[in-house]
Amino acid sequence: MIQEKIQASRKKRNRGYICNYKPNSKTRELLDQAQAVLIEYKEYWPLTCRQIFYRMVGAHGYDKTESAYGRLCHHLANARRGGLIQFDAIRDDGVTTWTMDHFDDRDDFLRHVRELGEGYTRNRLTAQGVHMEVWCEAAGMLPQLYKVAEWFSVPVYSSGGFDSLTAKKRLADRICRMEKEAVILHLGDYDPSGVSIFDSVAADVSAFVEADRPHGLVSVEFERVALTREQVQHHNLPTSPAKTSDTRSKTWTGGTCQLEALPPDVIAGILNKAIERRIEWTQFVDDLEAEKRDRMMISGLLPAPSNQGVEL
Repeated sequence: MIQEKIQASRKKRNRGYICNYKPNSKTRELLDQAQAVLIEYKEYWPLTCRQIFYRMVGAHGYDKTESAYGRLCHHLANARRGGLIQFDAIRDDGVTTWTMDHFDDRDDFLRHVRELGEGYTRNRLTAQGVHMEVWCEAAGMLPQLYKVAEWFSVPVYSSGGFDSLTAKKRLADRICRMEKEAVILHLGDYDPSGVSIFDSVAADVSAFVEADRPHGLVSVEFERVALTREQVQHHNLPTSPAKTSDTRSKTWTGGTCQLEALPPDVIAGILNKAIERRIEWTQFVDDLEAEKRDRMMISGLLPAPSNQGVEL
């Protein structure tokens, strides 16, 4: 009997595209609201399902329950399979990829090198007095944060495994290699576990840096950019009680809130200000000018893919 139920459940799951997808009127209303959110924040695509959910809660009165969230995820998946929502509008993957720098032939390599030259960009942090990194709990939000941080050459990492000893030691080693001040800008949920892990990691990495740094000018500062109690209150974000199963909740006052409850444009603005505060602008402008000169020189030196007889 159990096996029959499992097989029946599997038969109901959609695979590949859904041809002639025709949701009922209630589902269509739900998807229209989701589409409105996607259109509103198209500049920040891909959005996570959780971001769409919170915006629908705030703007359309959608139920703020986990069952409602699960129902939304189900219908969003079907709408993507059915062609009603673009696949690249939503990110829900947790895939880690190892790519290979292999080329079809010599022309393919030369084409790649020329594209690199034409798109040459300086590391705009190199000459700055501080090294910065952005860390975020939600891996699905990395593309949005990258769009903000990339202009400043600030790398973006997912801190899903931020509490691992390996991740903390690698971060400390990277900071020591930079041989200057470092600032880690962190974005995560406002809850007992998230805040506790952030504090613990900051203390652990700081201890490694202090022990291994090549000289006294190397240091690290951790800044919690979002989500904070003040931001939750200022933006009137929906909250939930702290989980009783979390021992840290015994000393926690107030509700908890997920980072994705903040609209994408607000998150982008908060992160942009946090980075800009640390930038030495005279040096930054000088680097932009030098970058233009470098790009012109590099592009002029590189052979076109059709130049079979020219070797690099």
